[in-house]
Formats: sequence, structure tokens, C-alpha cells
Amino acid sequence: MPTSDPSAPGVTRTTTSAANRTATSTVPSTPAAQTAPLGSPVNLPLWPFAALDQAREWERAYAAGGSQPWHLDAEQTALAFTQGYLGFTGIDKAVSTVLTSGRDAHVGVGFLTPATPAHTTTAAVIHLVRYGSEPDAPWEVVGTADTTLTLTTPAYGSTLRSPLTVGGAITGIDESIRVQIRALAQPAPLVDRPGLPAGGTAAPWRVTVTVPSTTEPVLTVIASTGGHLQAVERFAVTAVRTG
Repeated sequence: MPTSDPSAPGVTRTTTSAANRTATSTVPSTPAAQTAPLGSPVNLPLWPFAALDQAREWERAYAAGGSQPWHLDAEQTALAFTQGYLGFTGIDKAVSTVLTSGRDAHVGVGFLTPATPAHTTTAAVIHLVRYGSEPDAPWEVVGTADTTLTLTTPAYGSTLRSPLTVGGAITGIDESIRVQIRALAQPAPLVDRPGLPAGGTAAPWRVTVTVPSTTEPVLTVIASTGGHLQAVERFAVTAVRTG
């Protein structure tokens, strides 16, 4: 569950048109009727629920007393994932939302730049799907759609092997890529490898990390960069299975 309330002061949602944003998703986005079920190698549950029974437990609690209504809001779920789970507290706005039949969502999260006039910039586009067949099933993060920072290795849904090679491509100047690997039940990252120098135009980046053993079935692999305007300015995530 999130460590911060996405509706708390300081966390805002600004919905704008996504017409000018292009993204190549590492997690296929398909029409709702064809969306692969959560738990398949195509759509793995990253956060906030580890399994369908947990999502249904929340549904019962919500029906009984209105518990944690933010699970019904894709934007709030995306922000809670970004701030509460990943710890990227400077990314505090939902800047775009694209819904497909109410069951598949891509939410752009970002922050306000200090430019004059000020404007928002997108740090990542988070892919979410409904966890369950009900029309009001809670939202679940399954990955990101990547643009100028991509995370293509390991392949989405692949089986973890340690040491693990993590990589992709980046466009930027004087970047410093941080790689983390997180397990849902553990507050601290299993892997935290900062300071990988990178830059250029669609320039490849790559690092190899050792991953400690875990009983968690799904892990989140995160790549982030920043340091120009704030600590984290862009990020991407993918999912691996442990067995």
C-alpha cells in the first residue's frame, strides 16, 4: 500500500491533452477486450496489489466502508506509485491521461519546471489496468511507456537471472542513470546502483547488477535520471519474474 496519500496537500493532478506526446510502450497496450490478464507475462502486477485476492479484499473493504477510494482513480494510483513506492517525491502531477474502454490507462506523471512561463514536463507514462473483471475493479500498475529513456533489458516478463544485465537507450546531456530493483513487500530496494554516466541521442546504456534471492514472484526494475532541474526528472520501469 502507498506510503503517502496522493490526495494530500502538495500532490496535484493537472490533466492535459496527450496529442503531442508519442511513446513506444514496453508493455503492449491493447483494446480492453483483448488486454492480457494480470499475472500473464504480458501484464504483470507491480503495484499496489501482488495478487488478485488482495485486489478483491480491497473491493470488499471499499464496499463495506469506502476504504481507500484512490484505488478507483488511475491518476491517483499512478502518483501514489511514483511517490509512495518509488520514492520520487518531486514528481507530483498527473499531466496526461489516456483511457481505453475504462480498463486500460496510460497516465503521464511529471512536475512543474522553473521556466518562465512555468510548464509541466512528463517524467514517465505509467501503464495501468483494472485488476479484476468488474467495471470498478482497482487500478494496478503494470509498466511504463518509454520515450527518451528506455528500459528494454531485461525483456518485460522474462525470468530473473542473477547477475542481471539492465539497459536501454537515452537521449540527453550529462545524464546519470540510477538502477533500482524493488520487491512489493520490502520497503528498501533489493538493488540500488546509482551514477551510471550516459548521454547522447538514443545512446545505449547498460549495467550488470547482482540481485539477492527473494520469495517475491514479481520484481520491478527501475531506471531513473535527473540532476538538472530536480533529483529525478525521467524514469522507466519494467517487470521480471523470479521463477
